Amino acid sequence: MREHALDGGIVRGAAELTLTERGWLPHRLPPAARAQCDDPQLLSAEAQPAGVRLAFRTSATTVELDLLRTRAVIVGVPDRPDGKVDLRVDGRLTRSVSTTGGGVMRADLATGSSSFEPGPVGTVRFEDLPAHQKSIEIWLPHYERIELVALRTDAPISPLPSGERRVWLHHGSSISQGSNAASPSTTWTALAAASGDLDLVSLGFAGSAMLDPYTARAMRNTAADLLSVKIGINLVNADLMRQRAFGPAVHGFLDTIRDGHPDKPLVVIGPVHCPIHEDTPGPGAFDPEALQAGEVRFIATGDPAEVAGGRLSLAVIRRRLAEIVSGRMAGDPNLHYLDGLELYGPGDHDAHPLPDNLHPDAATHELMAARFADAVFGESAPFGPR
Repeated sequence: MREHALDGGIVRGAAELTLTERGWLPHRLPPAARAQCDDPQLLSAEAQPAGVRLAFRTSATTVELDLLRTRAVIVGVPDRPDGKVDLRVDGRLTRSVSTTGGGVMRADLATGSSSFEPGPVGTVRFEDLPAHQKSIEIWLPHYERIELVALRTDAPISPLPSGERRVWLHHGSSISQGSNAASPSTTWTALAAASGDLDLVSLGFAGSAMLDPYTARAMRNTAADLLSVKIGINLVNADLMRQRAFGPAVHGFLDTIRDGHPDKPLVVIGPVHCPIHEDTPGPGAFDPEALQAGEVRFIATGDPAEVAGGRLSLAVIRRRLAEIVSGRMAGDPNLHYLDGLELYGPGDHDAHPLPDNLHPDAATHELMAARFADAVFGESAPFGPR
């Protein structure tokens, strides 16, 4: 087995790799953005490598990857399943292996305290691979912090050539990051990228799609052929802003992206259906009765009557996004609006209920990916052929 450098051109989907005491930590936001953020939620999410993968060509039959994961655990809330590492060979998902070892960052929301429990490096091993030259993609867990420690193979590797596929840069919430998806390459964004033969750069940040200016600047400065922004759910469940601030914030976010990508296709996506927040503002909260039963569900704690006074609901956001995009399209013909209800709407809820009242399950990620592909990859659609 031979060991390979991890700081070269084989890591895709990351803005930066930083060297830690144990390995290389992928970041999905650049240093300038992280320097302007003191929110632990976003800093945690951007260091979870959703959409980040190792990509290379090789004839190796055995591949080993040493990883040091850090899991985020909330006291009183059931733990999430272990993260998955996906192996895709020539574009096809062939193996999915659970992560092991690693540390635990434990937070107590009641007291505001937190603690860290260190753990050992874990190894993911893929054996009996076909011996011919092939494209390998190793997708890293989408909701665990991961430090890359070592990569070993039994044959030489070379980075996959860049520029062969169009780059799709997407920003959204935990749904875009992949919450409740089965594995990192089966989130709705990863599946949609695969169906369109696109090179995904995911800026899906759990709880943190907040129209932050530094995220817009990161998108402005990231090379991309196609762009999309999914807006809504985090603004409501964080009760972040009122209707007066929402419109200017959307305009400012889009203006900043357009500073770097003036003519590229840009799709603004409204929120998918979420019954608890359709007409009820946030903030969202854990359902205490569900927690007592050992389950995770969310509730909306706002008052629907206060929407008339300026608080945000998903219905309000969809209406305003459609108006904003429509008003901008006359001067920006490559700007498009996609109603999130086309990806997951009220008619889907009976067959595909949201398990925790907020996030789609694995089957619904597949449904959303297929519908997104139908909406944007057609001959005259926003992400259609070159």
